[in-house]
Amino acid sequence: MNSFEDPENEVGLRLRSLRLARGMSQRALAKAAGVNNSTISLIESGQMNPSVGALKRVLTGFPIGIAEFFAFEASPEEQVFFAAEELKEIGKGGVSYRQVGSNTPGRSLQILHETYRPGASTGTVLLSHEGEEGGIVIQGRLEVTVGEQRKILGPGDAYLFDSRRPHAFRAVGAAECVVISCSTPPTF
Repeated sequence: MNSFEDPENEVGLRLRSLRLARGMSQRALAKAAGVNNSTISLIESGQMNPSVGALKRVLTGFPIGIAEFFAFEASPEEQVFFAAEELKEIGKGGVSYRQVGSNTPGRSLQILHETYRPGASTGTVLLSHEGEEGGIVIQGRLEVTVGEQRKILGPGDAYLFDSRRPHAFRAVGAAECVVISCSTPPTF
């Protein structure tokens, strides 16, 4: 199970801050998310680094998506242009998700620069969420599964589907895979 590399406990501090801003106890959040009380406590104290899937489950207790969670900081002025180093990392491990813009609340579109290490995937459990998503493979080869359909895409190939359909992504071959994707609304 891949977990966030979080040496400064950004995930735990952010979770605690968001929970308190929403006026929730650890117990209330755990109950709403369907997890043990100790899970919330361990994440907030930095003793547990959750996988992307585990964090998504905890965030259903608010409910918010991962992008909104990592964008929880107020931005004083709307940023229009983003240098490569300003893209916000919202996932780590075998798959890197670098988001264009860090403040997604109120936006209807999420754009990601995704990088998959050879063999890396979104996991064995198929993803499903509200909205639509699409992407274009820039480099490498990506196996995309949507429902019962599966196809290996190469550079220049693209996908577009209703995100409520169960789906998964996996890099195939020996090369790193790079994808530019977007989803609307930003529910990832």
